[in-house]
Amino acid sequence: MYGQRLKELREERGLSQAEVAALLHCSQRTVSRYELEQLDLSTEAIVAICRIFKISADYLLGMEDETGAKAYR
Repeated sequence: MYGQRLKELREERGLSQAEVAALLHCSQRTVSRYELEQLDLSTEAIVAICRIFKISADYLLGMEDETGAKAYR
């Protein structure tokens, strides 16, 4: 879920993987692997992504939808 959400957020803002990588202080390949869910997000990466895109960790991780309704009840 986090990979799909990250890709959607990035594309909605017109950012390339390389641009997001620069914001996250990682490589473009790392961002690609996050989006493909081939690499798990570290706690630091979750926090950074949430700050960059102004979203909650629950949303990024698929535990709430766009409206903020919790999906893990």
